[in-house]
Amino acid sequence: MIRNIFGGVALACTCLSTLAGGAPVDELKISSMRFEWRGEQPADLCGKTCRTWISAVGPVTERTPHDFEAFAKRKDVRGATLVLDSEGGSVVDTIELGRALRRLDITTTVGKTVIVSAPDGSTATALSPAAVCESMCAFVLLGGARRYVAPEARILVHQIWLSKKRERSETASYTADEIVVVERDIGRLAGYTIEMGGGIELLEAALRVPPWQPLYQLSNDEIQRMGLNNIDQLFDAERKGVATAAALEAAVASAP
Repeated sequence: MIRNIFGGVALACTCLSTLAGGAPVDELKISSMRFEWRGEQPADLCGKTCRTWISAVGPVTERTPHDFEAFAKRKDVRGATLVLDSEGGSVVDTIELGRALRRLDITTTVGKTVIVSAPDGSTATALSPAAVCESMCAFVLLGGARRYVAPEARILVHQIWLSKKRERSETASYTADEIVVVERDIGRLAGYTIEMGGGIELLEAALRVPPWQPLYQLSNDEIQRMGLNNIDQLFDAERKGVATAAALEAAVASAP
């Protein structure tokens, strides 16, 4: 049984319209979180200084920890940056994934890989922070040894609930065993939050919102207090000549 925190589909989709001048690389519905190496392009704009990251798109399912383990075996991911664009998912598998990220000294952030067209007709790959991290995604983010949330990113939280009863959560009947499952997972999540150095206020904020209500968006102050942001910038600002998403999108906007 997969235990989920559930998000609103409409909220997840609004992020697509915020990418001025860029199109998301991944727009199709993904059944389980997909991990892919991404990097800034074209290489002639930044050469060996091109930034690279792991794109993590889609929900956390029972497959996700295994998929990440297999991904990490193909190429050394220690110390890499993992960029989350996720609607959340399984509690127990989120905890397993988060601990794997911490063991590998991963940096986590929220964002989207976008393709940007330049005035001369060429295209480049860039990282945009205009993305949504819903529900259990916030706890995956917490697994990073270093965590960065840009002001443009949105983090939305919600109660955990039994996945098979999400469609009728207000009217469904619940057995004692099912309540035990939920309570046990809340305890696991509380322990994990403290273990990862997060504020227990994060879990408290999530548990205030039942699944039949809109997700709660964390403010920048809450993100900071809850330990979801613990560094000032994602990449080294001293690198010169790197093609950033903002610079590329500005070039598109200024094109005739």
